[in-house]
Amino acid sequence: MAYSRRDFLRLSGLASASLLLPNFLKAAGNSIRLSDTNGKIFIVVQLSGGNDGLNTLVPFGDDLYYSNRPGLGLKGKELLKIDSHFGFNAKLKGLNDLLQAGDLAMLNSVGYPNPNRSHFRSLDIWQSGSNAEEVWQTGWLGRYLDACCAGGLTKPHQAIEVDDALGLALKGNLMRGLAMRDPNRLVMDALPQEIAQAYTKHDDDHHQVEYLHKTLAETNQSAGYIHAHVGKVKAKSVYPSQPFGQQLKLIAELILSGSETAVYYVSLPGFDTHVLQHGQQGRLLKLYGDAMAAFAKDLKNVGRWNDTLVMTFSEFGRRVKQNASKGTDHGTANVLMLAGGNLRRKGVLNEAPDLKNLDQGDLIHRVDFRQVYATILQNWLGTDPEAVLGKKFGLMDFI
Repeated sequence: MAYSRRDFLRLSGLASASLLLPNFLKAAGNSIRLSDTNGKIFIVVQLSGGNDGLNTLVPFGDDLYYSNRPGLGLKGKELLKIDSHFGFNAKLKGLNDLLQAGDLAMLNSVGYPNPNRSHFRSLDIWQSGSNAEEVWQTGWLGRYLDACCAGGLTKPHQAIEVDDALGLALKGNLMRGLAMRDPNRLVMDALPQEIAQAYTKHDDDHHQVEYLHKTLAETNQSAGYIHAHVGKVKAKSVYPSQPFGQQLKLIAELILSGSETAVYYVSLPGFDTHVLQHGQQGRLLKLYGDAMAAFAKDLKNVGRWNDTLVMTFSEFGRRVKQNASKGTDHGTANVLMLAGGNLRRKGVLNEAPDLKNLDQGDLIHRVDFRQVYATILQNWLGTDPEAVLGKKFGLMDFI
């Protein structure tokens, strides 16, 4: 049976829309084969909405913090003091436990030149690794997959975003990761009749249909692989019952079960705190910190924590001065956190945000986020960062 281009597009649409297909198939493309990472695992946690870094890692030793935030400034029991200048938001007890164990590093004032205050645009910049003036169609981890791709066995499950759809970060020119939220939907019981026909019968002259056939075959194989590993070993720690906690639990169980997945991406939404920030951010930070503590405990119990690096970022921080609604508005530079059992440096890695010298009320970045990426690419993932990021960035010494 021969298929025209119109047939291919129609079948592709059916494949994307069908409820009988697991959601992660919508974003699946070619298969991948990563270079040898010596069993190392990299996890990205995205705090979506623009987390307020100044009320996460709090520079309570600076009087300007309180003069700019007379109602939002944290003090007393609202703080877990790290030293004479910094303290964690008290809701981050789980993260503070990681710090005390020597498993956490924090970088202040991370951002990029000419910052953009749009959620969507700034997130694209962070996920792609582009300059603020450029729009790239691929993500930094997707290009990492491109750089590592080689012939041999197909392993599409080696990079997973725990979500319904694949974001820009894991999309490369040749390779891309898989989006997967619910492992129980990974194995297909049936396909729509027309897609099944294209899956089993196609004209070799129609390369687009062949591509669809190949994609369905590879992702179906990967679905079986992931499904076989989920639940093979159960996590023993108690995770928060909210979706983010259960998503980190899923990642932990895949790691504990010996999955070949080397890169994971997960998001925690809700940080756009223009109004009544204190309660909303506190609930989210507690969820994040408690889930991270449970995750680290599970991996430590089986000796995998030293092989794991977790990077937590948000698309931008908030303005230094609180607004009239007991919240904060979109800002620029922010705190970035790194967790794992193999950090070379721990604790607060650089100076406090400069609250005196601001750019129209916003923090001025001192660390380009691509320096962090370049360091992770070279020192953790074993890849040439310049080939992935398109230019050379200075390396850091946290790993």
